[in-house]
Amino acid sequence: MAMTELPGHHVPIRLWADPATVEPQALQQLYNVTTLPQVAGVAVMPDVHVGIGATVGSVIAMRGAVCPAAVGVDIGCGMSAVRTALTASDLPDDLSRLRSRIEAAIPVGRGAHASAVDPTRFRGFSATGWAAFWARFDSLAPQVKARRERALGQMGTLGSGNHFIEFCLDEEDRVWLMLHSGSRNIGKELAEHHIGVARSLAHNQGLVDHDLAVFLQHTPQMEAYRADLFWAQEYARLNRAVMMALFQQVVRKEFAKARAGNGAAAFDEVISCHHNYVAEEEYDGEPLLVTRKGAIRAGHGEYGIIPGSMGTRSYIVRGLGNAAAFNSASHGAGRAMSRGRAKKVFTTRDLEQQTAGVECRKDSGVLDEIPGAYKPIEQVMAAQTDLVEVVAQLRQAVCVKG
Repeated sequence: MAMTELPGHHVPIRLWADPATVEPQALQQLYNVTTLPQVAGVAVMPDVHVGIGATVGSVIAMRGAVCPAAVGVDIGCGMSAVRTALTASDLPDDLSRLRSRIEAAIPVGRGAHASAVDPTRFRGFSATGWAAFWARFDSLAPQVKARRERALGQMGTLGSGNHFIEFCLDEEDRVWLMLHSGSRNIGKELAEHHIGVARSLAHNQGLVDHDLAVFLQHTPQMEAYRADLFWAQEYARLNRAVMMALFQQVVRKEFAKARAGNGAAAFDEVISCHHNYVAEEEYDGEPLLVTRKGAIRAGHGEYGIIPGSMGTRSYIVRGLGNAAAFNSASHGAGRAMSRGRAKKVFTTRDLEQQTAGVECRKDSGVLDEIPGAYKPIEQVMAAQTDLVEVVAQLRQAVCVKG
């Protein structure tokens, strides 16, 4: 699908989706963003849907400003994936044991580790900068100072909602490990604090939507936000790295006797990408602050991950470097309906049918994550062939959710 350009206030809206399929409320949110005087461009991904302030699936480039609600409350949320030396022939017929071992190693939902993880005990994990990272905690917003022990305990944990850990197979029947998570509660608390600060600033009064409140460059509020934002983004990256190390430990133990390739302990390089974050980038010689909310960076040759849902395909992709989209692509399939509506429309029987063949939860607690609540991932991928090329298609064997 070719990019569609819609009229905006200060800048046009570049849309990689059929406008007729986008919710009217989401289109209004996109237009509202273009009323901000600092906006330099808006690119919209094919998984776009209504969010708070800014839509999920939007890329917003700004001059000397950033909108914290356009990042989202799960700062640094993203994906990690790695191909293993295992193949489908190495897997047991019953995958329930593997799922149980993953859930035992990695706390899910609101769970936390009984004691803070020690990164030096993970094979192949670089602990360089770990102490310096935690030393920066004391400089975060005072509102989260009492959360240090909780943040330590939640490092290396999954969370709930649309976060997951998966054991997948590609088209060559090679096994992949994949997971999706963010900055846990500490990122949420930092985001909510700064969104509140932004709303109170004089220059943000009179906006068409108070959730679009921005911080301006060279102000104390912007500097405080940037410091906390980049710490939370790093927390999210490290959180996924620790989970992946724990996941790999489970796989090494469970498949110690496998003889696939160089052995079960062999892993390729991990692919990792944020999809709720801010980056400092340059376009046409101009430095911009680029916010991706439900979008990944897809610079030329850069690898990314675009998941489907509990019972659909996911994709490993390589970016094509489309500057019109600010070098971006979708972060997933995108929701087709709200969580509340999904719980009303579908039953656990529907969930069982739509996740047939996948070892996963099939109870009412994850009904809002049913594949039918998401857009068809094949359509989302077809709409962004000028943004990414597919490297591998993955299908789930095991899916862990909180």
